[in-house]
Amino acid sequence: MAELDDDDNKKGKDKTVTIIVEATPHEWPKGSKISYAEVVTLEFPDFPQHPERTYSVTYRKGEGKKHEGILAPGASVKVKDGMEFNVTDTGQS
Repeated sequence: MAELDDDDNKKGKDKTVTIIVEATPHEWPKGSKISYAEVVTLEFPDFPQHPERTYSVTYRKGEGKKHEGILAPGASVKVKDGMEFNVTDTGQS
């Protein structure tokens, strides 16, 4: 039975990539995009209940020509394995 679980894990691993948000790894669907709100929520799980909070989100090790940049509210970016995100509370509301 453990072998079946290992096979299932390997298959699932092919469909996800690991992104890093503030030094914490997270699995994300391979080939998909991640939004500003989704990145912030990975770091601050209560963000959806506090949309008045503003954060600065930057990324590096991204896809193609956009290998680094700023992710603005309402925007999204395609994920890549090993992509890194930094989320900083701007102190504004």
